[in-house]
Amino acid sequence: MFPTEPAAVNNGFGALLKNRAFMLLWIGQLVSQLADKVFFVLMIALLEYYPSPGFAQNSKYSTLMVAFTIPAILFGSAGGIFVDRFPKKLIMVGSDVVRGILTLCLPFLPREFLILLIVTFAISTVTQFFAPAEQAAIPLIVRRENLLAANALFSSTMMGALIVGFAVGEPMLSWAKDLLGEKYGQELVVGALYVFSAIVMQPINFKENKATDDAEAVIRPWADFKQGLRYLKKNRLVLNAMLQLVTLYCVFAALMVLSIRLAAEFGLKEKQFGFFLAAAGVGMVLGAASLGNWGEKLHGKPLPLIGFLMMALVLGLFTFINHLALALGLCAMLGIGASLIGVPMQTLIQQQTPPTMLGKVFGFQNHAVNIALSLPLAITGPITDAFGLRTVLVVMSIVVAAVGVWAWQNTRRVLKDVI
Repeated sequence: MFPTEPAAVNNGFGALLKNRAFMLLWIGQLVSQLADKVFFVLMIALLEYYPSPGFAQNSKYSTLMVAFTIPAILFGSAGGIFVDRFPKKLIMVGSDVVRGILTLCLPFLPREFLILLIVTFAISTVTQFFAPAEQAAIPLIVRRENLLAANALFSSTMMGALIVGFAVGEPMLSWAKDLLGEKYGQELVVGALYVFSAIVMQPINFKENKATDDAEAVIRPWADFKQGLRYLKKNRLVLNAMLQLVTLYCVFAALMVLSIRLAAEFGLKEKQFGFFLAAAGVGMVLGAASLGNWGEKLHGKPLPLIGFLMMALVLGLFTFINHLALALGLCAMLGIGASLIGVPMQTLIQQQTPPTMLGKVFGFQNHAVNIALSLPLAITGPITDAFGLRTVLVVMSIVVAAVGVWAWQNTRRVLKDVI
């Protein structure tokens, strides 16, 4: 299940740096993640060039965001089914090439709002195949004892791409428009990022499970979907880990909404809410980096329980402070707690899932996480308006602590042996 990689004297980042296949996958993932964020900025920037009679400006933004997020809910699980049937390298490289070509085609298509929505929907749909293939590929090129460090590095760069991508998106697109021309300069840069990601990952060679290479492997979506459900129902450890990840993403989605109100509470402009998210992102990077370097020394420790309790403490403390620097520090602490949940749970799922089920499991995870991100975004605002910011934070604190204790009580006997 876990192939040979270059010998290493440690199980931290040092071992990964000597693993050529993993480094190519990591760089490709980083570039692809950056392209995703800049693409979203590009779609917002292009709205002014695409007339849409009957749509108000805010309605155009909302419609575009729906076109970008709906594929994640509709096709999250379907992507995982294909990942188990076809070579993962083909899916990842092919997804990047298709997204690059679609982006590069934009300047040559009619400038109509419907066309922009269709291209956005198509690119977001293709992304649902890339994500589970990427996660399923990691255990095929990384030793079992190095999975924690690998997931820590992926988590760090994923959050880094989220912070940096949105920050550099507008300057990068402005530079491209000035240097390469207003007509196609922006699309050329984003498309080139996707194509570059594909080129970087092309040399990767890893041995897939034989079943995924069989020509007789026929796509049976409903049968494969039920097979994945049966596996999750049977493997309570994997299911529990996935539920903890879903809870984690629910908290972060709610925080995205609450941070707008928090900005006003601490004397910032509402549009400066990104400071809180950036601080949480920095905390996640620090926590993931620490796990990657010293994770083997923490074997047997209740990391997810500590993470949930740390996040609950931070949410509760927000109701008692009024100093901005302290609030940003608490956000960083919340990010560290999140890394103690996300990195070990992602590693556990990879360790405990057989190669023939990796795609289905990560497809389900991708699907569940996307729903988990969508629901809090929809309900947190109205609930906060009805009950107030402090009440919502206290309730969230209690719920997060309860989920952490419940999850640890249900899995502590087996978790001590695998994380």
